[in-house]
Amino acid sequence: MRFLGIDFGEKRVGVAEGDSRVGIAVPHSTLGRTNDRQLIAELKALAVEAGTEVLVVGEPRRLDGSIGPAAERARAFARKLGRACELPVRTVNESLTSIEAEHRLREAGVDPRRHPERVDATAAQILLQEELDREAG
Repeated sequence: MRFLGIDFGEKRVGVAEGDSRVGIAVPHSTLGRTNDRQLIAELKALAVEAGTEVLVVGEPRRLDGSIGPAAERARAFARKLGRACELPVRTVNESLTSIEAEHRLREAGVDPRRHPERVDATAAQILLQEELDREAG
């Protein structure tokens, strides 16, 4: 199955693609976010282009695992996106994925402060890889 991973942020949204047959997620792009309607239209176009069968949206839970306002916003967005794309949506706890993404980029010689768009796409890759691993497991 083809998956599209989404690291939902207030200003930018990271996107990754993955396939459960291969079991690997790869960063795709970062989208600017002006409003939900614009973002949903762009993600829907990407999903169609990629042949996506499942959407995976990061849910920024608190460190204790509880649901806060940011996670509620991500859940509400995920519901709207799923309806618009007519695809199933899964949510994944994305706590600390941005920190992990920054760490990986630094190890690869990329300054995350100069390339915030790469942080978002890499964070989407990390959360999608987690879901692909769960799917395979």
